[in-house]
Amino acid sequence: MSLSNVKHIVLVLSGKGGVGKSSITTQLALSLSLAGKTVGILDIDLTGPSIPRLLGLESARITQAPGGWLPCLVHPAQTLPPLPPQLQTQPQNETHPTSTTANGRDTEEEDQPTEPLQPKIGALHALSLALLLPSRSSAIIWRGPKKTAMVRQFLTDALWPALDYLLIDTPPGTSDEHIALAETLLASSRQHQLAGAVIVTTPQAVAVSDVRKEVNFCRKVGVRVLGVVENMSGFVCECCGEEVSLFGKGGGEVMAGEFGVVFLGRVPVDAQWGVLVEEGGRPEYREVGVVKGDGGMGDSEGEEEEEGREEDGGEGIEEGRGKEEGLLVDRYRSCALSGVFEGITKHLVNIVEG
Repeated sequence: MSLSNVKHIVLVLSGKGGVGKSSITTQLALSLSLAGKTVGILDIDLTGPSIPRLLGLESARITQAPGGWLPCLVHPAQTLPPLPPQLQTQPQNETHPTSTTANGRDTEEEDQPTEPLQPKIGALHALSLALLLPSRSSAIIWRGPKKTAMVRQFLTDALWPALDYLLIDTPPGTSDEHIALAETLLASSRQHQLAGAVIVTTPQAVAVSDVRKEVNFCRKVGVRVLGVVENMSGFVCECCGEEVSLFGKGGGEVMAGEFGVVFLGRVPVDAQWGVLVEEGGRPEYREVGVVKGDGGMGDSEGEEEEEGREEDGGEGIEEGRGKEEGLLVDRYRSCALSGVFEGITKHLVNIVEG
């Protein structure tokens, strides 16, 4: 089986669509890589694969080799250059605890980012059906048996290198892909190789009610639930620092308590994550209070910047926020969510590796 080189397999599941499973999977992979782990992502969301777009691999294609498929290399293991102080994050986990220990004690203080000056990162590989399609807009119109066969082929024919972690991004629900995935892994993987599943939800009740079904699915098929992540849990305004609960708050933590599983943490909405993955830029954050200022100073500064943009034809600052060369994982270090996921990842690794 092609998974023989993989130490730990982690599923990313949710019974609800649109909760951000692919985003969570991508950030877990980047955070694990920054921690020095060698990581792979397997995207089995066959009808809506998002991983290649998030990783900037849309133009990449899978290589056919004797014996199977070679996953695409996102970045090799290497030492990153120091991050300039002006590009370091302003962690949003000051208002959003990243994780909670088994005894309920917040680990925010323990999990503050302690990135070395020149971090040694692990390699990251990815495999997705989107990397086999002729274009981004190609539709997959398959019945259940075809989906099941494709999932099993991904698990048996992919030639993964030595990996510390393989993260499997799944579609919403508890249907054909999930059954094929669970059956194949439980039947073919080594003892303790399948570490378990991370359950993703958003805070609102309509999402939590559907995600409960995923927890019950895991228990019925014998997959361990490693913990729950509450995504889109609040938004901190970059200008004033005010926190707003766009979709409520605490639903995922309550659900984790009811099922007796670990609550890994809350992930806020961060507009700069979109800048990173959609525009290919490096996240930049304003200092809180700059817009308001003292005695109107902040507003005056903003007006001067606006006038400058008008004089040069509306470009200026926006022109500098275009696509930036370099590794995604390097730019991710400037995203406030990297601090949030550092804590979540440490907690997850402690659970998996004991």
